[in-house]
Amino acid sequence: MDLDELCSHVNSKISLIKKTLQLRNIGQDPSLRNVLNKIANEMHSLYDLLNNLEMEVQRQETISNSLKELHASLEKDLVEVSHMKENIPPHLPKRAQSSSSTPEEEPEVVVKVTVPEPAKKCTKEKVIKEMELITVHEFENVPAYMKNRLTYEQMNNLIEEINKAVVGKYKIVHQPMKSLNNQAKKQLVRYKEEETKDTKGNFFIVEQDIKDFTQLKVDKRFHGMLSILRHCHRMREIRGKGLVRYIIC
Repeated sequence: MDLDELCSHVNSKISLIKKTLQLRNIGQDPSLRNVLNKIANEMHSLYDLLNNLEMEVQRQETISNSLKELHASLEKDLVEVSHMKENIPPHLPKRAQSSSSTPEEEPEVVVKVTVPEPAKKCTKEKVIKEMELITVHEFENVPAYMKNRLTYEQMNNLIEEINKAVVGKYKIVHQPMKSLNNQAKKQLVRYKEEETKDTKGNFFIVEQDIKDFTQLKVDKRFHGMLSILRHCHRMREIRGKGLVRYIIC
């Protein structure tokens, strides 16, 4: 560092100290303290507004994804209808030709059309309850001793992985037994054995489901993150028969 750079560095430090002293003096001035308090209150209001905006953005993203799925489904139906229209069988019954040369005497031909049986209504897909993401406001209110060095993004990444396990499990649960392969049948039997009267009507997973459907490591850090999910009311635990069942709230 040459002399000019050193002088510039010292001057910037002196300028910073002067600004700090000015701010301290402002805080000690009763006439300006009210202004600072008002600014602090406005900051809190802005913080709450940002949280509400974030929740609305998440809601709009969910709606957007649903509309995209609906659009894709409609496009698929349109392709199938167009294919049917362009491939009508040529051997459908036609109006019979009369042997008489006089068109007025041509007998009326009745064409018998077989009405296809109405298609069976598709069974409505069962809804699988997933864990909601944590908001910034909720994460900020988690005690520091729980968060340690965890970040907001890491917590929501965990929730997304847990949701993969929930969806993977209940897709198997909702399928008919005869449609499952041997591995899935074994899993379904285990799922039934893990159910209790306390889990009735609830969606839940166990550690084995985490291992089956995700790449998460079930270790001390993992259980620490589960404590934050319990604190934010995203899940609760039911213990029994040597198992911990994680109920999705």
